Amino acid sequence: MSKKPADPANGGAPTARQVPMRDFSRSLPMSLLRAREAVMRQFRPNLREHGLTEQQWRILRALASIEAAEVTELARTAFLLGPSLSRILRDLEARNLIERKTAKADQRRSMVSISKEGVKLMASVAPNSEAIYAEITRRFGARKLAELQEMLGELEQSLAELGAGEEASAEE
Repeated sequence: MSKKPADPANGGAPTARQVPMRDFSRSLPMSLLRAREAVMRQFRPNLREHGLTEQQWRILRALASIEAAEVTELARTAFLLGPSLSRILRDLEARNLIERKTAKADQRRSMVSISKEGVKLMASVAPNSEAIYAEITRRFGARKLAELQEMLGELEQSLAELGAGEEASAEE
């Protein structure tokens, strides 16, 4: 890579093309976003057929695997910000797909669970969802998909440990 002179019009700072970074399209965040988009493009039509957004489906999926969740824990589990979650929960509650109750231990906290209607809706979405998974598996390969999920889990764990180490250092 040849070094270009600094841009005098920019106070001598390097221009964007001079910054020594990997190509934008080869950055890990962009690669992950493109892969996520490719996967979600497969699932969105099925969700739309049932009047669901991706975020609503994530909430229902999370709630289907547990009895109930406190709202902040649900936000963490589904990777949603609090304000977005509040709106989504309001919509799901209006459709009778979830139920909210005040936590017995702390009246200020709200517990959320999937309703019978929510379970019925999931049961109607699930067959197409599983068919989509089967097609992705067929195209990409079962072994490669399992390896990818394993590697993504390892990446997440190694970065979580890195972040935890930095947080501990900052607190000392």
